[in-house]
Amino acid sequence: MAEKSEVTSTQQTTYEHETTKVEKSQVHTDVYDHEFEEYPEPTDEEWKTLREVADDIPKSAYLVILIEFCERFTYYGLTGPFQNYIQNPASDSFPADHPGAMGKGQQTATALTTFFQFWCYITPAIVSDQWLGKYKTIVLFAAIYMVGLVILTATASPAAIASDAVFPGFIVSIIIIGFGTGGIKANVSPLVAEQYRSRTAYVKTLKNGDRVIVTPQATYQKIFNMFYWGINVGSLSAIATTELEKNVGFWAAYLLPTCMFVPCIVVVILGHKQYVSTPPRGSVFVEAGKVFWFSRKVKGGLDSCKPSLLQISHPDLAASATWDDIFVDELKRTLRACAVFCWFPIYWLCYSQITNNLISQAGTMLTGNVPNDIMQNIDPLVLIITIPIMDRLVYPGLRRLGFPMRPIFRITLGFICAAAAMAYTAGIQYKIYQTPPYYYYPSDGETGQNWISAGYQIPSYFFIALSEIFASITGLEYAYKKAPQSMKSIVMALFLFTNCFASILAFALVPVTVDPKLHWMFTGIACAAFVCAILIYIFHSKNDLSDVEDDAIGRNEDQTDAYTQHKATVAEYEAEKGAL
Repeated sequence: MAEKSEVTSTQQTTYEHETTKVEKSQVHTDVYDHEFEEYPEPTDEEWKTLREVADDIPKSAYLVILIEFCERFTYYGLTGPFQNYIQNPASDSFPADHPGAMGKGQQTATALTTFFQFWCYITPAIVSDQWLGKYKTIVLFAAIYMVGLVILTATASPAAIASDAVFPGFIVSIIIIGFGTGGIKANVSPLVAEQYRSRTAYVKTLKNGDRVIVTPQATYQKIFNMFYWGINVGSLSAIATTELEKNVGFWAAYLLPTCMFVPCIVVVILGHKQYVSTPPRGSVFVEAGKVFWFSRKVKGGLDSCKPSLLQISHPDLAASATWDDIFVDELKRTLRACAVFCWFPIYWLCYSQITNNLISQAGTMLTGNVPNDIMQNIDPLVLIITIPIMDRLVYPGLRRLGFPMRPIFRITLGFICAAAAMAYTAGIQYKIYQTPPYYYYPSDGETGQNWISAGYQIPSYFFIALSEIFASITGLEYAYKKAPQSMKSIVMALFLFTNCFASILAFALVPVTVDPKLHWMFTGIACAAFVCAILIYIFHSKNDLSDVEDDAIGRNEDQTDAYTQHKATVAEYEAEKGAL
């Protein structure tokens, strides 16, 4: 009688590798549905004929998604009112038609919100888990985050606004909050994917008799869809905070997300025994640097730096190589992924418009009794509805038809949708300028509103939401899958770092974020995104052909032990050589 342990040797290695903090039942809960069935790796013929499906998601992954929900509830609850908080002068009574506190104008508001985005996404590049580990890094920066929240809430009180403490308090708080955000963001994304431990595809027979291939690619796609869904449920906090700023005041708007951050810290601390987390390894930067340095000395590029080849061509260099052949393959795969990320600043430039200039645009339109900055919540509402449809119907349906929509194709679609959003927004801006009573200069009018409904903005947010499904979610998935285990937080940080370059581009556009130039700004951004979409597909579509093979690059437990022992031996050799 076949026992549960009778799976393929590859699968067994996967189960046993780094499972000291998680039970095997959490790795593949569905692998053991049929007690007497083996799960072999798919053959070439099965790859051609069987459809791909996702595996079950471990329970610990849901716990990480809950952490991200709480943090994003806080983040978007804060940033939702930021544009009005900076742009408009303080209100004397509530409810306020144009709530505000600083009265700095649209250009300053756009510049400061852009700086905040820049700061939030440059800190992941500074902070990594190479020494502390993901869990300790998240705890540390959650504490820093909390300090910034307290300062922001305190300086948003009526007394602080009246005493002109609001502006310096805001600057200090966003610097602290941005630092905390970066430390959390770069580590929580790879942490959620680390909860799934399988590295290889296998064939499985479903209860309805269908034979399918369970793949890590489909599973990670599902994990990051759910992760992003949790982000957008949390971002709906901006509905509450924008209503609070209008009807009560900014202190109340910021108190709500501050209080919500407390459960985030509690979940992080109480659930620490549930997480699967890879131990930190601080030498990865040094090793990668040495590989690049060696590649300058030997012919053949990075492949020639594999120790097995160095022992033949350059024995003197091979003696000091602390890496193995698999590390070089992992590094090459990582570089290919990072090359794709170089296009993302243009995408994030499109996306960032919904947090500043589209809010200001809504302020020049008729919004009825709702605040102008509530319009941005159309984006997460669309995502909350659309992500489950894509995850449960569209993607599985396409896989059933033999079209699994590999990452580069999805990213290309995302850029096209972002370009469509900006092109439509440019058209709406032109329509605003053609509408009375203020035409091209609504911001100079008494009410600042032309006679056109803010409902015209809905397609802008709809297309941006679609672009996030294809570009942003896939970018997270791609950053995780293509990075070796030792570099996942670093590569995720590099992906998030592309937001910083988008912020720099947004800074360059601040001089044209004034009437009557706004429609030309949106047009230029739309053209840039569309051109990038074409270039991404031209230069990187071939990556989709090797997507599955690239993801399979990795090391098993024996290779990891041998790798560690080799590093220790080389370190001893270098120490002895230095002593001599």
